[in-house]
Amino acid sequence: MSTVATTALERSPRATLATLRRDPRDLWPEHAQRLYGHLVALYGEDDVLPTLAASWIAHQRSANTQKSYARGFRIFEEFAREHGAHPMAVKFLLADTFRLYLETTPTWVRVKGGRRGEMVRTGEPYSDASRANALSAVSSFFAYLDVVSDDGVKNPFDAVARPYIDPDYSPTPGYTEQEWTTLVVTARDHHRASAYRKRAYALLLVLYTCCLRIDSLLNARVEDLGYDKGHRVLLLEKMKGGGRKKKPIPPVAWDALQDYLDGRTTGWLFCTASGGQLDEPAVWRLLQSLAKRAGLPLRGPHGTKGDAITHALAKPDARPDKIQRWADHKDSRTTQRYNRRKELLDDSPGYALASDVAGALAHSEA
Repeated sequence: MSTVATTALERSPRATLATLRRDPRDLWPEHAQRLYGHLVALYGEDDVLPTLAASWIAHQRSANTQKSYARGFRIFEEFAREHGAHPMAVKFLLADTFRLYLETTPTWVRVKGGRRGEMVRTGEPYSDASRANALSAVSSFFAYLDVVSDDGVKNPFDAVARPYIDPDYSPTPGYTEQEWTTLVVTARDHHRASAYRKRAYALLLVLYTCCLRIDSLLNARVEDLGYDKGHRVLLLEKMKGGGRKKKPIPPVAWDALQDYLDGRTTGWLFCTASGGQLDEPAVWRLLQSLAKRAGLPLRGPHGTKGDAITHALAKPDARPDKIQRWADHKDSRTTQRYNRRKELLDDSPGYALASDVAGALAHSEA
């Protein structure tokens, strides 16, 4: 193992926590504990990597960052292992090779009809955003090692080029207000499984009218519902950036939610038939199914918040500052980005050119 890894071992949490009455690792968040278990199975408990990597994940402020960084680190760890290197001993040359690896390597996908959890690398290579997230995650890990190491650690990813992410581009198709209404009506009246129509209808309305991230809503519990100054509210944990937020629930969404809950006062706000937590893949499948049934472009739940912001900004009396707070954006430029994306389509000069061409073609045929 490298000098860095040896030094880390001497002062690592693994070397010092064993003497405590209770192990602080028991308090690690879910994604830190999962990464720890994954790495221990590969490297054993005597290697410092599992503890340091998991403590780095636990150090992140929001659950969304913890999840994203843990996913990115797993990709990097697999790459380093395949190239015969310990992840903590990687230098710039291999770090830069990781960038190239992300550009060309097929992603893992589930085997259709295969065993539970069976995966194969046959998917499309990582997207620009996924590559940027993975590189950011690993760079953050080495920055963390530098902080906790007595001797300092050189970050091999400091000089690695990151993919350019155009802030005005989104691969997710947006819906007009009429298309959104069609989707909601489909959920309420035409969902293939009638037993789940109330849940689908309530989920879409709360997600849209409260301008929420799907992971934030799925982590909410019935006990988080409340009342404040004349408003029905939902107290949520921010999945991006950390902290808590209180969201007013408009009457149409509240009524749909109460109809779905049917008097239930405990448990996950949106749950499975057995009472378990509804997960994001299930919501993806739901929205794909509803969109197909409604004749709309297929997409997952992440486009819902974008639709809510775009539709709110289009109102005649729209207040961008209020919409920014409603959307939980720290920077007003993030909110205005949704306007620019729509304007790039609505204001395209191509429409005027096409109109002239169509007129000329019609005249030539006369």
